[in-house]
Amino acid sequence: MANARAEAIAALVRRLDHSFSDPALLEQALTHPSVGEGSGRDPSGRVVVDNQRLEFLGDRVLGLLVAERLMADYQTANEGEMSSRLHALVDKSACARVAEKLGVGPALRLSPGESKQGGRRREGVLGDAMEAILAAVYLDGGYQAVRTVFDRAWADELAAPPSRSLANPKSALQEWALGRGLPLPSYRIAGRVGSDHAPTFTVEVAIGSLTPLTAEGRSRQDAEKAAATALLKREGVI
Repeated sequence: MANARAEAIAALVRRLDHSFSDPALLEQALTHPSVGEGSGRDPSGRVVVDNQRLEFLGDRVLGLLVAERLMADYQTANEGEMSSRLHALVDKSACARVAEKLGVGPALRLSPGESKQGGRRREGVLGDAMEAILAAVYLDGGYQAVRTVFDRAWADELAAPPSRSLANPKSALQEWALGRGLPLPSYRIAGRVGSDHAPTFTVEVAIGSLTPLTAEGRSRQDAEKAAATALLKREGVI
């Protein structure tokens, strides 16, 4: 298993095309909080430094990278149009898609429990790790290095046609359901994983006889919004 993860990390480094001067930064970016949950140490007794702080920085780095790119690519767009596009490019779904293409999942360092629960494929876990990786590249090589990684890694996301974004997807879903004579949407928590300070919620949304749909978020509210958005997309509303 250790060899398989080492191979996955080496493959990830090749795809990032960034040679880390400090490999410990990448290892931290790939370390999920579940590894040290409770004691703050891994099974061997070593202190665990997880990726939460890097994720915090990476979220801001990604926002700047996207804003800079949008300013260059959409020179006649207004603030509202660019804000909508920015949100679509920095949200957890976009980050998770990029992470999946780069092969981040197999390279992650997870607790056995998180791994058994599908953490390597979980959108929230992958998205957080991708932000942390951007921060690791930024700290290791500077802004130009992380911009080079971003331009390549986000190429497909940047090339995709802008999708309609909603400020309040739950209200939009409710209005759509009422317009079709359907019952109001109902939401329930279908799962919760992670530590108390970094949970991931899975929420199911259901409307009458329509097939229910689940989505994840860092809070119940975020998961409900994600589920509403996903259902609107599935039904061809957005």
